[in-house]
Amino acid sequence: MLLRSAGVEPLLVKGWAIARHYPEPGLRPFGDLDLCVRPQDYEAAQLTLDATGCAYPVDLHCGADTLGDRSFEELLERSTLVRIDDVEIRVPAPEDHLRILCLHLLRHGGVRPLWLCDIAVAVERRSPGFDWHLCLGEDPRRAEWVTCAIGLAHRLLGAAIDDTPLASQARHLPAWLAPAVLRGWSEPLGHRAGGPYEAISESFRRPWKLAEALRERWPNPIRASVDLRAPFNAFPRLPLQLASYFSRSAQYAKRLAVTGLATRENRATESKRHVT
Repeated sequence: MLLRSAGVEPLLVKGWAIARHYPEPGLRPFGDLDLCVRPQDYEAAQLTLDATGCAYPVDLHCGADTLGDRSFEELLERSTLVRIDDVEIRVPAPEDHLRILCLHLLRHGGVRPLWLCDIAVAVERRSPGFDWHLCLGEDPRRAEWVTCAIGLAHRLLGAAIDDTPLASQARHLPAWLAPAVLRGWSEPLGHRAGGPYEAISESFRRPWKLAEALRERWPNPIRASVDLRAPFNAFPRLPLQLASYFSRSAQYAKRLAVTGLATRENRATESKRHVT
C-alpha cells in the first residue's frame, strides 16, 4: 500500500510468495520482503520506504535481473494478484516464479537448504496447467540450469518429479553437483559462497586475516559455473572456479581504484576550499 500510494507497483517474489504454497503455516520462515519494482520507479520506491518506514524489512530490487533473466515488464505482464486480508499482492506467474527460485539458488551457489525446499514445493504444488516450456524458456543453457536445480530438489529432498517432462534429465546430474551443495551446507554461513563477510580492505590492515578473507571469497563450483555461463556437465570445475575468482578480483580492484580516485579528488577539493 505504501508503494502504490506513491504510484509504484511492486512484485513480491520468494519469501511469502512461496511460503503460501507450503502445506502448513510456519513451515517456511522468511526474514524480509523481496519486492521488485520498475527500474525507473526504484528511487521513488526507496525514498517512500525510507520516509514512511515499514514494519517489516524490505529487500528492494531494481527490476528483476538480479533474481533471474527475465525483465520486470515480462514478469508483470504474467503476474497475478493474491489477496491477503483486504490487500491484493502481486506475485509472479508460477512458471516465472519457479524459474526465479531455481536461478537464484544457483547464482548464490546453492548455499541455503531453504531455497531448495522452495523449489521442491513449487514443483510439487504446481497447478495442472503449468507451462513447462514457459518455465524453461528458449535459452538452452538456462533451461539446463533450471532442470539441474529441480534435479537437486529430487536428489536431496525427494521432490516428486515423475509427472514432469524433465524427469529423466533431472535424474542425471553431474557427479560434482550434489556433493558441492552438501559441502556448502556443512560450512558456517560466513564461509559459504556469497555469505556475509568482512570487507577485504579491512583484511589489508590485519594481514593475518587475509588468507581467511580470500578463502571466503573462493567461488564454489555452482556459482563459478553460473558466473561464466558454463554447462553443468562432467568436466572439472576447478578451471571455472579460478577464472571466476580472478574475474571477480579484477572487478573488485577496479571498483577500489575508482573509489580511491574519487576520495582523493574530494580531499583535494576540500583542501582548496580551506585554502581559499
